[in-house]
Amino acid sequence: MAIINNPPSTCAVSVIVPMYNAEKYIGECLDSLLNQTFQNFEVILVNDCATDNSRQVAETYLEKFGGRLKIYDNKKNSGVSVTRNRGLLLSRGEYVFFLDSDDIITETALEEMYNLAKKYDADFVNCMKNYKMSEDGKDRKLFSLKKITPNDETLAEEDLNWRFKKLYTGTLGWGPPRKFLRRDFLIENELFFIKNILSAEDKVWTLGILFCAKKMVHAPLALYFYRQSENSITRTKKTFRQKVMLSLTAYFYGLKWIDNIMNQVELFKQNPQYRHEIFKKFANDRFNLLAARTSNVPASNVYETVKNEFRKDFGKHDVLVAELCSLINEQYKEIIRLNEQLNAK
Repeated sequence: MAIINNPPSTCAVSVIVPMYNAEKYIGECLDSLLNQTFQNFEVILVNDCATDNSRQVAETYLEKFGGRLKIYDNKKNSGVSVTRNRGLLLSRGEYVFFLDSDDIITETALEEMYNLAKKYDADFVNCMKNYKMSEDGKDRKLFSLKKITPNDETLAEEDLNWRFKKLYTGTLGWGPPRKFLRRDFLIENELFFIKNILSAEDKVWTLGILFCAKKMVHAPLALYFYRQSENSITRTKKTFRQKVMLSLTAYFYGLKWIDNIMNQVELFKQNPQYRHEIFKKFANDRFNLLAARTSNVPASNVYETVKNEFRKDFGKHDVLVAELCSLINEQYKEIIRLNEQLNAK
């Protein structure tokens, strides 16, 4: 494990805001932080080379935060994972919270999460609810994960075996904004976002958190408003190559990262079947997404695209790629068979 400089905390919470072309929303995001009932926090805003007036808008808030807002600029556009990682390393809070630049939080969000983390001495507070709002912010709907306890009560737990069983039941959420984390826990376990991954970086990162955290608190709190923007990377129109790479960067690099994390965890050393189950579910998830995105393209085209992209280290992954293409071919055959059955009726 690499040695990373980790200076002592200077405030209770660091709110890390990665920003790219959020001119329309960054003001509302920062206003939601100014209105917090809990004020012992700093804001680490990392500008990922925005091409609009996002930075200029953010600069108008510097005086309002009285020195607690710090704006940094990436030298080149690097993506959300690299930007979040830089924010984490620049932060000095005891705890960190990731807030996207087009989203907002409730006035009591930081206070409620911080109090729970301190009360239970937790590495990680998991909020089981959030709001989804339209792009203009007018339409807001409550979204809840499946109940962790029958009465949907706050639960503090240290059982990794329990987490494993709950992982793929929809009980535990993936997105970084649901999570309030001890900074030292992330740094010491090197739980950084993987820069190579273009999609599902939150799922890979969350697996590392679930496997490494000693104590977690699951709370039925709805504190975060997630804006469903048409400019999201998951919603914008993509080329065939982009569709393939979105699915497979997580498959290639994510599996290796997860494997390295599990090598450090006693539960997986003693229960190899758990390791296999994690790999199987994660790989199937990526495969199903790839199949959906490339349903009208021959598997050979997928294979050639991947081979060209991963040529320098293709030998490390050729079996995985061949298996993926075989699975896609089988799915195509099944789709054709079902269509023939429907047409025959």
